[in-house]
Amino acid sequence: SMPSEMLLKIFSYLDAVSLLAVGCVNKRFHELANDNGIWLKLYSSSLHPKWTIWKMKSKQTETVSLGCAALHDKEPGYWKKEYIFKKTSAFKTRVMRLVKFLDPYTGLPCKNKEAMKVSGLSWIIVLKDKNGKEHVVEKPNLSFKDTSVTVLWHGTDWPCLDILSTLKLFGVTPLLPDQSIPPNKNGPRRFSLIAEYHLANLTENSVVVGADELVQLFSLRPGLLVGMWKGKNEIAFVMASLHYNQLLERSILGSSTVQYSPPPNKPLRDDIDSEYGLHDYRLHLDLHGRNCMYLCGSFKCLFCRKRDIENGYVRLVVVNLKDNRKHLPIIGTLGICWETDVFKGNVKDCFVMDLTLLDETGMPFWCFSAPVHMELSTKSSGLYDYMGHIYTADYADSEGKVCVEFVWLEETKEYIIVSLVLYVSTKKVNSWYGTNY
Repeated sequence: SMPSEMLLKIFSYLDAVSLLAVGCVNKRFHELANDNGIWLKLYSSSLHPKWTIWKMKSKQTETVSLGCAALHDKEPGYWKKEYIFKKTSAFKTRVMRLVKFLDPYTGLPCKNKEAMKVSGLSWIIVLKDKNGKEHVVEKPNLSFKDTSVTVLWHGTDWPCLDILSTLKLFGVTPLLPDQSIPPNKNGPRRFSLIAEYHLANLTENSVVVGADELVQLFSLRPGLLVGMWKGKNEIAFVMASLHYNQLLERSILGSSTVQYSPPPNKPLRDDIDSEYGLHDYRLHLDLHGRNCMYLCGSFKCLFCRKRDIENGYVRLVVVNLKDNRKHLPIIGTLGICWETDVFKGNVKDCFVMDLTLLDETGMPFWCFSAPVHMELSTKSSGLYDYMGHIYTADYADSEGKVCVEFVWLEETKEYIIVSLVLYVSTKKVNSWYGTNY
């Protein structure tokens, strides 16, 4: 029953976040909270401190006319949209400025943690059932590595897998971030879609990564691991591997329905004969189990001559089977650590692979973070130095393949990488360079 004029007066004392919250109360409050006069005052005071429409004394007549035009010639909510747009644009610019600082070791942004803290970024998953109902899972555990972050969700109230249709991974940031106060979970937030996964027939259509006494792991591209309670059709946990390359862009610059699409590469002119093929590539490779690191290595001067391209792939040999000087020992026993509210475990013979391939200019050419599992090979070791079982671990996506061979040394109880080969799709190369390999 309170008059609109009194409500508008009260609303004029609120900040932007409180106004957005009040606008969710009912239809009348929503209309009043969209008042152009209130939002224009916020807009001018926060974004144009030197141009204050309400307090200019020298050109008072001009100010009043400008204020009237700004208020009456605009549809309701116009200045609210302008305020939010300007605020979010300034916020994105501030965060993306931090991403420009590159680590000379990996070629990737080195201030990711700082940028995430500034942005108030977090990640959530939304499970949608076949009736259209959505279940939001928040409060993940984070584990940072040199080139990726691993995000783990677990809880006791997961919906049954039989009723689920999709899983969406979102980056979430405050709509109007404030450096002086921590992000408010109940405040207005902005969702950026990172990936969407279909859960129908999960156990039949996805890759089985491994299992222990309690859980079985299923891998979904890109970079998602779903742990299922063994013998039950119930989710135990979900783990996402997010590579730092374009991580912030995908987590902030997308929309709630459309994923962020990075701009195409602008190839630089290469004066070297095109028949020479790819040259001076660099690889940074991490193998880890979420909480522990098994291998962290960098490799330079990778190349492939054009005549060696076969079956639609460019072949880059990183570790040669016959060159035992470059064979790599693995620290510890390979496995992926998991945990829930009650149980913890470690699934052996699988790991998370973080791959960063840089081109000759130092630009990230092919990057991913994904769970990979090992399999016992049928062939025996033909190397005199290594008399043991051979294991293989392969990864493949639309951009290429990775093939790794390990030898298990029973005497020292360790794995040795004896072969590591990258196969990059010629479609990826042609798209990157504008060539025709």
